[in-house]
Amino acid sequence: MKASDQFKTVIENYLSETAQSDTVFAQDFSKACKNLESCFNYIFAEVKKTGLCAFDNQEIFDMAVKYYTDDTIAEPQPIKCRVVVNQPEKPDLFTSSSEVPQNSIVLKTQVPAYKTAPKTLTLFDL
Repeated sequence: MKASDQFKTVIENYLSETAQSDTVFAQDFSKACKNLESCFNYIFAEVKKTGLCAFDNQEIFDMAVKYYTDDTIAEPQPIKCRVVVNQPEKPDLFTSSSEVPQNSIVLKTQVPAYKTAPKTLTLFDL
């Protein structure tokens, strides 16, 4: 499986920036037995194991870092799959929530129902 150029760039940039700011990871990142193509195959294998189809960026970045830092990970086998990298749309002042395209992923969260506070008695209630 060949990863898309966008996927490769995002992962490579993250790993490079992490190596620049973390000297311990920089040593792991420069290991001769580890390479980006194997890192991608490791990520694909881990994603396949979960059975899920959507991940947060940080979850994927953590898998990439683990590949380089964990010496017990052997050369992963290539996996046939398709990678889609979604870029969130930048909100602006002129776009309302009803104008979100139908094909975009929208996560909805529920606000937990809180118990209402007991009513405070006023002078007129006495």
